[in-house]
Amino acid sequence: MKPFTFLLMITAGLIFGASSCEDAQPILEVTTFKTKTTTNTQAFNKLDAKIEETFTSKQPGYIRRQSGITENGEYLVFVYWKSEADAKASMYKFMKDQSVANYASMIDGASMKMARYTMDGDYNASNSEFIEVMSFNTVSGTDMNNFKKVNKSVETGFTAKQKGFKQRLTGVSSDGNQVVAVYWDTKKNSDAALQPFMSNPISKEFMGMMDQSSIQMGRYQTLNSIKNTTMELSKKDQVVALLNSFNTGDQTPISYINPEKYIQHNLAVGDGLAGFGEVMQHAPPQGFKANVVRAFEDGDYVFTHTEYDFFGPKAGFDVFKFENGKIVEHWDNLIEVQPPNPSGRTQFDGATTITDLDKTEENKAIIKGFITDVLLNNQNDKITTYINPTNYVQHNPAVADGLEGFGAAMKYFAENGLVMEYDKLHMVLGQGNFVLALSEGKFGKGEHTAFYDLFRLENGQIVEHWDVIQGIPPQSEWKNQNGKF
Repeated sequence: MKPFTFLLMITAGLIFGASSCEDAQPILEVTTFKTKTTTNTQAFNKLDAKIEETFTSKQPGYIRRQSGITENGEYLVFVYWKSEADAKASMYKFMKDQSVANYASMIDGASMKMARYTMDGDYNASNSEFIEVMSFNTVSGTDMNNFKKVNKSVETGFTAKQKGFKQRLTGVSSDGNQVVAVYWDTKKNSDAALQPFMSNPISKEFMGMMDQSSIQMGRYQTLNSIKNTTMELSKKDQVVALLNSFNTGDQTPISYINPEKYIQHNLAVGDGLAGFGEVMQHAPPQGFKANVVRAFEDGDYVFTHTEYDFFGPKAGFDVFKFENGKIVEHWDNLIEVQPPNPSGRTQFDGATTITDLDKTEENKAIIKGFITDVLLNNQNDKITTYINPTNYVQHNPAVADGLEGFGAAMKYFAENGLVMEYDKLHMVLGQGNFVLALSEGKFGKGEHTAFYDLFRLENGQIVEHWDVIQGIPPQSEWKNQNGKF
């Protein structure tokens, strides 16, 4: 089955329903996912609300739909149905309606998980702004009658007594996976109850019945409590909109650039907005095109990986710096699009899902160490400390996967009098498991060169790599005096 078809089938449960049995226990369909790194959060949240209004609430068997988002950007969609037949039938109705394809296309299919649970009661938590969801398997051999008693006592003996509590619902899937959904009026009151819950004797008894390795916990701010119509675009959203304006001709994103201060490091472009405008005036009749494949945000910086049609097909990395909500500085590296490498990989394909947001700084430190130790100081004995020796996916157009591919490329360079020397590391930016490094050195016959390397990490090691290597022209050819870095 094609990935997009699978995505449509899974997402169907978020949107449509069919006929149901009046006496059936309600079914809770739980779907979690992340959006693609290039998705405009504001636009997605608005579309999510539109889908609920236009589609889901119109379907037979529909009871309630809620959406939420964690602080780390994971989405939750709850749909209550009158029966499992309604939930299942919704999948097939969805497949016939292409009007929801735009919503589905914003979702990172690889991150999506979906489960259905038969619930112990009907939803009645009106005006809830925060949801806690825990799913788990019970320990093998657990007395389920006793489990149900303890489960109920958690609510009556603790949770229902807490300030801001709205409702607690529990359920079980067909394979025995348990779910607990707790509704709160605000995140503040949920936060206040969290630590007391963990230390309460009733809670400890309840947690002791859980298979600890199976526990999945999520805490979600409901989207209807976020003012989507007034929320500001994130820095990443602004940059993606600016690059997409090449395709749409929309002039609005130009306002995201500070007109009084725009420092340009593309040495073929003049400084400031005037330099940007001059490039646009020399665009070919068909204009420029930009397909943003990956986008990331690190503090005041946004960095993107983009497939351009910019005086010909090109692969590019861009870095934008913000001050006081406006773009004030830009760096980039561009290279012509090349055929797939010896492993059949392109300059754009590969993983896109952002994970490990709590490890951003740790991963940035690893990449700084790799470039410093291996590429600057030639400590090649440390390569396997930084690069996974059994799982290393390579997107450089000339290099194959694995350490063997890296070694073969270095051997070819040595035998042909070519060099790849890193002389200085200028910048390291990251978000979660992705880190971009900007370095300066020599390449080929010794040409002055800028290296932009994007790495993906897993468990503290590099497992995937993309790059753009671009020569730095002599200063006499620069159209601005800001330097490449």
